[in-house]
Amino acid sequence: MYRVVLGLLLVSLFSLANEDAEQVLNRFHQAAADANYEQYMALLADDAVYMGTDSGERWTKEQFSSFVKPYFSQGHGWLYHPVQRHVSAAQAENIIFFDELLENKNYGRCRGSGVMINTEQGWKILQYNLSIPIPNAIAQNVVESVKAYRVNKAEKVN
Repeated sequence: MYRVVLGLLLVSLFSLANEDAEQVLNRFHQAAADANYEQYMALLADDAVYMGTDSGERWTKEQFSSFVKPYFSQGHGWLYHPVQRHVSAAQAENIIFFDELLENKNYGRCRGSGVMINTEQGWKILQYNLSIPIPNAIAQNVVESVKAYRVNKAEKVN
């Protein structure tokens, strides 16, 4: 009986954490759409890392803040509509993993994935990774385009 009660308690706690994580991600995307700098950055943990679609885009919260602020201060945000989302609890009770498929006007279908941590201020995004999934049928063409781009870019730099 003890195990059943404990199991139900853990399921209930995960359900609450899952709902909290969903709300954090929804607020994160809405703050970006509204170009609300304070709200957007407040949803990131102090030691957060944001990885964008370009291979050079790996930013600490401070670096990402410097990237975001000029856009948001001009009222330019970005909107990603969640299409599908998965939230998974880790064995540690204060960590959640998530992944979501998103639609964006400029980039089309994207994937956001990451980790959230439960802090004294509530759930915060510790790591967010935005990527553009490539259909396997055209992956080789994209890979060749990226290789050619890098070669041309290297030639222009040298």
